[in-house]
Amino acid sequence: MSNKYEPLKHHVENSDSGSGDDEIGPYITDLGSIEYPAGEHRLQHPYCLWFSKRPSQVQGSQGYSQALRLVGQVGTVEQWWALYSHIVRLQDIPAHRDLHLFKKGIKPMWEDAANKKGGKWVIRLRKEQAGRAWENLCMAMLGEQFMAGNEICGVVVSTRYQEYLLSIWNRTASDQATTARIRDALKRLLNIPASATMEYKTHNDCLKYCEI
Repeated sequence: MSNKYEPLKHHVENSDSGSGDDEIGPYITDLGSIEYPAGEHRLQHPYCLWFSKRPSQVQGSQGYSQALRLVGQVGTVEQWWALYSHIVRLQDIPAHRDLHLFKKGIKPMWEDAANKKGGKWVIRLRKEQAGRAWENLCMAMLGEQFMAGNEICGVVVSTRYQEYLLSIWNRTASDQATTARIRDALKRLLNIPASATMEYKTHNDCLKYCEI
């Protein structure tokens, strides 16, 4: 079981030893079909966990795509906890790295067909607040607690030096009723402190910025 999730430990342990592909391990984008062992509790959707080191702005979207590494995939509650128990704790991951938990078949990129017309709620938290909030965010999504139907694509945590960013991506940025419902659920489920900054960004605006 542990060997399946060794890549993320490798990425972090070697995160400051150099640059390029050697730093973040082999380029894998598909782990095949998910097995559903008898007696385990199936999730409504299967999910994939990705890891990335943020590329420079000069590298653009192509550099971002090449920086993504698929770490594991889950289809049951039991598989999720097996995966989660083998990954490096959030506080031990260096700055400017991202963890992405997305529905299987959706890459954590603005350009993905499921994301192009969507957006994301972004929450800025102090480092000491982020670990528990990230775990709760993942569990809320896996447990379908946002009551947003098929709108949710995935969640991301981005490490920075002074703060961490949590985000939840949805398919349709123009659906204001759904984005408001997701916002309200985030506040309720994560018990977001009043000091936290929260904003909504559309992926279309991000794509335009990258094209300039």
